[in-house]
Amino acid sequence: MKRALICGISGQDGTYLARLLLKKGYRVHGTARDAQVADFANLKLQCIEGQVTCHSMAPNDFRSVLQVLSKVQPDEIYNLTGQSSVGLSFDRPVETLESISVATLNLLEVMRFMDCSIRLYSAGSSECFGNTDGLPANENSPLRPRRPYAEAKSTAFWEVANYREAYNLFACTGILFKHESPLRPERFVTQKIVKAARCIAAGSAEKLNLGNISIMRD
Repeated sequence: MKRALICGISGQDGTYLARLLLKKGYRVHGTARDAQVADFANLKLQCIEGQVTCHSMAPNDFRSVLQVLSKVQPDEIYNLTGQSSVGLSFDRPVETLESISVATLNLLEVMRFMDCSIRLYSAGSSECFGNTDGLPANENSPLRPRRPYAEAKSTAFWEVANYREAYNLFACTGILFKHESPLRPERFVTQKIVKAARCIAAGSAEKLNLGNISIMRD
């Protein structure tokens, strides 16, 4: 039975991925900074919490990453961890860079250190393309990040590419464009709109105020 380790399993993508891998017969492990106190609400919503083994791991701490990977011995790693809000990255640029680029580097370095056949998938972002002058982006488009979040994701992208070529690791980046689901946290604009619409439909007199609505994404 294949073992998968999902770093960032409690998020939208991690939860749906865990459900998919369980259906495929995988033994699924996941990480959180403190698995003892994390509520894993999304896993509960999908009724899979009891089917996943969760571990505490600090992704920006090499020793912590090494301990978890040595214990789990995964066949596949899915790197979905990190601060995921573009807006919040302007307020917390250092935290954003560490939670994404340092975390990715630690995973790659542990894979090299363990000298095994682990396969790594790292979640990239279309934010890395930045200003494309109005042209559609593809895998060959240059990375021109314009936000701290995009800078962190771009750094992680090149880390994966360099470790793949320099150390012959199976490591790849999937460039994710905008995607939504009911599992999105309320800090994201789609959920803000849905929540406000539900309250107004139920009789609330509140009004929904948004920021710059001229921004276009993907």
